[in-house]
Amino acid sequence: MKGFRLLFILLSLLTVGFMTAQETSQSDLSLDKGHIDSQFEYIYKKSGNYRADGKKYEVVRTISLDKLRRNVLDSLSEFNKKAVELKTTISGHESTIASLNKKLEETTNNLTSVTEEKDSMSFLGMLVSKITYNTILWTIVAGLLGLFLFFVYKFRRSNILTQEAKTSLTEVEEEYEDHRRRALEREQKISRQLQDEINKYKKN
Repeated sequence: MKGFRLLFILLSLLTVGFMTAQETSQSDLSLDKGHIDSQFEYIYKKSGNYRADGKKYEVVRTISLDKLRRNVLDSLSEFNKKAVELKTTISGHESTIASLNKKLEETTNNLTSVTEEKDSMSFLGMLVSKITYNTILWTIVAGLLGLFLFFVYKFRRSNILTQEAKTSLTEVEEEYEDHRRRALEREQKISRQLQDEINKYKKN
């Protein structure tokens, strides 16, 4: 029995709360505030009804309809205004994006040019890559080094040949002096023998 009473009290409280909430929500409905759907709900709640020829009709005050119409037109005007503002904003954003894309493209091109210039060297008035420049440079250095070593070799070879020629000339001069000395001694010896023979002949 106590459980039944408790259940009855709870159901009564829930019913009263639901009715109070419904009355509060209905009292919040107005043509002066709220969304269009809530204003339509207000018109629907405030309209009267009657039956004629077996059909149900809703009776709405003309003032309320006019106010609702003005509210709808104001809302549409506000929506159109916001739509124009959004279109203007979107157009401005699109222009900004196009400008930024153009600047990004220019920056990319400039970066590419700077990178190419950074990775290139000027050689005889032409831009060549660093690898090509280094190859040409080291080829020239290797060529000059080869020429230098060739001239050093030729110089040393010439120096050796010159020393050998000087040595040979010295030996030839020494041989010539030795031969001339022997020839002179032989000539003097023959001259003395000839003089001796002449002297012997004169005495005889």
